[in-house]
Amino acid sequence: MPTSTPAARPSLTKFFQTSSSKKATEASPSTHIERRQPSSDAGNAFTNGNNSVLSHSISIKRPSPDSSFEATITQNPASPQNEPSPKRLKTTAAQRAQPLAERIRPRTLDEVQGQDLVGPQGVLRGLIESDRVPSMILWGSAGTGKTTIARVIAHMVDSRFVEINSTSSGVAECKKLFAEAKSELGLTGRKTIIFCDEIHRFSKSQQDVFLGPVETGTITLIGATTENPSFKVQSALLSRCRTFTLAKLTTDNVTSILKRALQIEGPNYDPSDLVDEELIKYLAAFGDGDARTALNLLELAIDLSRRPEMTKENIKTALTKTLVYDRAGDQHYDTISAFHKSVRGSDPHAALYYLARMLQSGEDALYIARRMVVIASEDVGLADNSMLTLAISTYTAAEKIGMPEARINLAHCAVALALSKKSTRAYRGLGNAMAALTEPGVAGLPIPVHLRNAPTRLMKEMGYGKEYKYNPKYVNGRVKQQYLPEELRASTFLEGRDLGTEVDEELDEWG
Repeated sequence: MPTSTPAARPSLTKFFQTSSSKKATEASPSTHIERRQPSSDAGNAFTNGNNSVLSHSISIKRPSPDSSFEATITQNPASPQNEPSPKRLKTTAAQRAQPLAERIRPRTLDEVQGQDLVGPQGVLRGLIESDRVPSMILWGSAGTGKTTIARVIAHMVDSRFVEINSTSSGVAECKKLFAEAKSELGLTGRKTIIFCDEIHRFSKSQQDVFLGPVETGTITLIGATTENPSFKVQSALLSRCRTFTLAKLTTDNVTSILKRALQIEGPNYDPSDLVDEELIKYLAAFGDGDARTALNLLELAIDLSRRPEMTKENIKTALTKTLVYDRAGDQHYDTISAFHKSVRGSDPHAALYYLARMLQSGEDALYIARRMVVIASEDVGLADNSMLTLAISTYTAAEKIGMPEARINLAHCAVALALSKKSTRAYRGLGNAMAALTEPGVAGLPIPVHLRNAPTRLMKEMGYGKEYKYNPKYVNGRVKQQYLPEELRASTFLEGRDLGTEVDEELDEWG
């Protein structure tokens, strides 16, 4: 039975290039086409001279109608089970320079991990597959797949795709893109998708530039943000977009991603036995739902494993110092909130955990100390007046000493606040008084004449302060005297007891 020879290979390449030329005008500006020629040995593959299964992948890229297309053919030998190997035999210098997270980024929705939105029954997947992609905001923590989903959408729908980043793009550039999108829509009928990463970094006035094009349908906007869109995205723009919340990846999701990365890039790394199943699970847990972070840690772990003196424990110790914490994002506020609520709940163990988590991640010690000054009055309050003094002293100590020693002062105060009895009477009393001021006419009630200041002769003649009873003149300093305006004479703002001093047995969770 004759086999293919090296001489036949150029004609085969020419066949693919010619076939691709015929389809070039029909292809979208950025299209990936994969074709395989059938053979008797494997369904959609052909054999070389050694009867090994080969596949040809053709990438056609046409940036603009006036430019010529490029056709690139890549051969990938298949595995013995007739499944293409993920090994990449040929990569460019630019590809080799990319981080691992970028090189193995999913290209299809099926490869996206942990997001039901684009799963088989996902609502967003249905919109994408029916080519009805709306303007949207993708909200999720770092490394959950926002950029990946946007790029997959670009490959699946027949639209022009433009990617910008708010950190490097301005209003002028956006307006230029809008003009190009309008021309494209008028000439070819094809819409433009603009993916804006970190859209929350645009000021709300800058975000206004998207309103018109999104409203008229000139562009489809896909904005990605790690911040709550309710606070960071202009309300008018938010009302014109659908908000999709991406779930935080589970440890199992991240483990699958890391294993896929090793499968694809393993031959290029040739890692030692140190990067085993146990270390991968450790890295997945350490990534804390951030696939990009976990992949970066994997890349670092493989580099470290090449050193002859390295052990698995050494690698773990080195990676511990790379704990990720966003001091400007939701994690910053969520962690301090958890710390405050743990102290309020009298749980010193949780308080110390969140304190350590913030300190380990480089949080400002004075920021933590300021919060404890607030806790001393808001939550401990009248139950232990000395806690306010301790909290202020802790702030001063942190200011004077600095880290790392100040962590001891912070821990002292945090535990003392957590173990203290709690009273919110003063805090709630102020709230009651503030609420009273919202009633019509209350804020401007006249102050009783006997309480008014009388620094001038005229004021004294008018009776200011005349009937005032000086408390130290009376036994124990107590004397009957009206202090509130007449209209509020019967009002009480400070409640007689603290919340929780009377227990309802049906609601008591600790009984």
